[in-house]
Amino acid sequence: MTDDENMLNSDHLTDDEPELPEDHRSGYVAVIGRPNVGKSTLMNAILGEKIAIVSPKPQTTRLRQLGILTRPDVQIVFIDTPGIHQPRNALGEFMVEVAVAALQEADVVLLVTDASESVTEEDKNVVEILNQANEKSGSHLKIIHVVNKVDRAHDPEKYQQHFEGQRALVPDAVWTTTIATDNTGIETLVKLIIERLPQGPRFYPEDQLSDLRTRDIVGEMVREAVLLHTEQEVPHAVAVEVEEFSERENGVVYINVTIYVERDSQKGIIIGQKGQMLKKISMHARREIERFLETRIYLEPHVKVLKNWRKDENALRRLGYRIQR
Repeated sequence: MTDDENMLNSDHLTDDEPELPEDHRSGYVAVIGRPNVGKSTLMNAILGEKIAIVSPKPQTTRLRQLGILTRPDVQIVFIDTPGIHQPRNALGEFMVEVAVAALQEADVVLLVTDASESVTEEDKNVVEILNQANEKSGSHLKIIHVVNKVDRAHDPEKYQQHFEGQRALVPDAVWTTTIATDNTGIETLVKLIIERLPQGPRFYPEDQLSDLRTRDIVGEMVREAVLLHTEQEVPHAVAVEVEEFSERENGVVYINVTIYVERDSQKGIIIGQKGQMLKKISMHARREIERFLETRIYLEPHVKVLKNWRKDENALRRLGYRIQR
């Protein structure tokens, strides 16, 4: 395995790809919604593989990531997007731009909302962006409204109020309910998607699951571990860069990562007393990465301060967040 090897991203389609049925369908599906409604969990559930990181923290997803589901009769390319929110810095602007741009590619849009909460201003903002995309394209987006987390709506009366309010957001859209954490409603949702996709060829080889490089997904898994073990402002101030990703002679994959924060105080929190927090984060990340790579790894993390990187467009570009101007 080399630094540049990408185990999830194969070459483009070749002549030896299997012959497809005449009615084969394919297309892009944008997964959008406000932060923390379960978009990444939903995509992972559909794919049957964890390729997008998840955490209870809002704005966990920062990058546009493709998740590719291939069956004999269909290839669905999901575009997992950051939650649409009111940006407070250059990173936030980048995240919203990523989500909005996904609508321009989409054959189908999954609007995801949270059944356990009432409609928020952010939900309304997402719908406004959908309306603007419709006007800009001159065509009618095929929207499937996915009401997720129905298992968390314990009060039937409140659930009904939440549900009715959310359904009114896009009253003409077809809708369905899911519990992404245990796959409830997933097959019904996939069927609704397939019915709305155009006929066409595959865009990617049948064994490809994502467009991100393996090392990028590994970096995201380290960031996920930080999100799960830290609180308040620290998770949002963290970025991860994979400095080295290589296989040693003993078969162990060596991974050197830098965890960036914005302030010295945040660095101290992540390292913890006598390094205990960093050890806990590393152990969590190592388990997830070994499960993903299906091999032993040696993870060497470092923590550095990169002051105000979320407001610095040069720093954002260096870390892979490329804002379009």
